[in-house]
Amino acid sequence: MPLSSEDLQQVAARTLAHYEQHAQGYWEGTRDHDVSQNIAALLKHMAGPPPFDLLDFGCGPGRDLHTFKALGHRTVGLEGASSVAALARAHSGCEVLEQNFLQLELPVERFDGVFANAVLFHVPRQVLPQVLRQLQACLRPGGVLFSSNPRGNGQEGWSGERYGVFHDWPSWRTLVTAAGFEELEHFYRPSGLPVEQQPWLASVWRKR
Repeated sequence: MPLSSEDLQQVAARTLAHYEQHAQGYWEGTRDHDVSQNIAALLKHMAGPPPFDLLDFGCGPGRDLHTFKALGHRTVGLEGASSVAALARAHSGCEVLEQNFLQLELPVERFDGVFANAVLFHVPRQVLPQVLRQLQACLRPGGVLFSSNPRGNGQEGWSGERYGVFHDWPSWRTLVTAAGFEELEHFYRPSGLPVEQQPWLASVWRKR
């Protein structure tokens, strides 16, 4: 059954409240995670000379914002939980937009790349096409989208106080292609393990 508008607002409110309440713990628990493979996957497909204008979509407390800035890129974060956004500003020194993923207001053709690491799975399936089209529109021609999500078999619903959708590769490819992207590559993480021990699906796309 489709979610009502009230259901969608509840999804956003409860999920963001979870991150709001656990902002500092989330920073402490993820600050040392190695996502260099993901960062490299985005940057290697960028066209033209750096530095690039990047959007860290769902930037969390700012770990990857800091990395992109240290690499010399002009990076803007986007985060829905205000206390998490404050941590991101403090840790990175970057601009961080505070926006609900269900009520995005992104500038048109502003960015060369979008880094969406461990975030788009929180978007309910029925509104994901809209969010993907908005990300496509904020990219300049030929811009690149990176995404990484926990993979599954289409399960959707609550896990504690967080809402999630666990896509398999065929369904994810169909959704992103329909939003105006062409596939560049996809891979499973962590690298070097059997596929059944790789819970993360990463993919890279170019704006068509």
